[in-house]
Amino acid sequence: MEHDHTHDTDDMLGREQAVEHMLSSRADALARRSTESVAVGEGIGGRVLAEPIVADRDVPGADHATMDGYAIDPADEYPLEIVESEVFPESEPPALEAGQAVRIATGAPLPERASAVLKKEVVTVSDEQLNGPPVEPGTYTYERGSNVSAGETLFEAGERLTAKDALLLRDLGYESVPVHEPFSVALLATGSEIHEGRTADLDSPMLAELLRSWGHEATYEGTVPDEYERVERRIDSLAAEYDVVMTTGGTSVGKKDHVLRALDALGEVDFHRVRLRPGKPIALASLPDATAIAVPGKPVGAHTIATLIARPFFVGATPLPTVDAELTEQLDVGPEGFEYVVPVQFEEGTAVPLGHAASSLPIYEEQFDPSVLSSSTRATRAEGFFITDSPVAGGETVAVVPYPVLE
Repeated sequence: MEHDHTHDTDDMLGREQAVEHMLSSRADALARRSTESVAVGEGIGGRVLAEPIVADRDVPGADHATMDGYAIDPADEYPLEIVESEVFPESEPPALEAGQAVRIATGAPLPERASAVLKKEVVTVSDEQLNGPPVEPGTYTYERGSNVSAGETLFEAGERLTAKDALLLRDLGYESVPVHEPFSVALLATGSEIHEGRTADLDSPMLAELLRSWGHEATYEGTVPDEYERVERRIDSLAAEYDVVMTTGGTSVGKKDHVLRALDALGEVDFHRVRLRPGKPIALASLPDATAIAVPGKPVGAHTIATLIARPFFVGATPLPTVDAELTEQLDVGPEGFEYVVPVQFEEGTAVPLGHAASSLPIYEEQFDPSVLSSSTRATRAEGFFITDSPVAGGETVAVVPYPVLE
């Protein structure tokens, strides 16, 4: 059923709200995905866990030495008698009696009575008698269960795995893990100027690269002109074939902006427009067999909104690391109630707003101009961006998100 939309600023979501909607939609979409088992070390990076990982045992399973030396009970008084054997990582440790010490190698299990290791460099040995300094229990030991306790949940279902996760998974004894199959994503460009070849489709290749870097399968499904019936039929057809339909263009409120109307007719529009510039007119919709994400057509705006709002749908809730830098120029912003994504280049530890008249891309004087910047592909030479909802003085420190962390 088609609904009537009124477009005032009150119906826009804030950035964090929009991300929450994306995460909720992601959870629903993952629940519909089939799963498969992937061996640890053979491609878990970027894959999404289908089940939580709960430790079924303590790790380590016994106290271990973290230094070559002598295993002792710190409560014993010197001198200590050195027993003849030596404990190695593969050894079964001997039973120590009161007043005894044993040579031990890094990684070897401690005898039951021992709770500390003396480094070889701090002891003196004479006639198999050992003297050394006082030590606290736990010195140079890796205690049982200090890494992981049995029953702990280490990974939640829905987490996106990375290479470093292989270390803990193997330590827990996992040779393979259950993961969701990647989303299949159809990319559809709208706009008669693109469909007729008068304007290049800049967005689809960029989105395809992003989606693949996020671990999903992207397929370019061509273009469609600014004709409502064709837009609706094409989205409907792709929704029957793919998990996600991602469109570009046609998300504003002009006479030729048919995408939102089509999504409204085919399913339920979750939200349309976010208080973020550039990239404001993004939409999320639930269709009977797929999720639809409609991205605005201006290329830099498309990248901005895809990485800041759509990305959590594909990778989950991941914080964005920032680098503090001093802004070189005074920056004013437009209307209140919006966040502004300002691209910057680094120069000797400072951040130059790319697009400012003082930068290599002179688009605006002091007031940030997201509209023009959104179309300027030169702006992609920025090394990062910061987000602000108010003017920023020259010399003020801003938190810059480096672009590579978005992929």
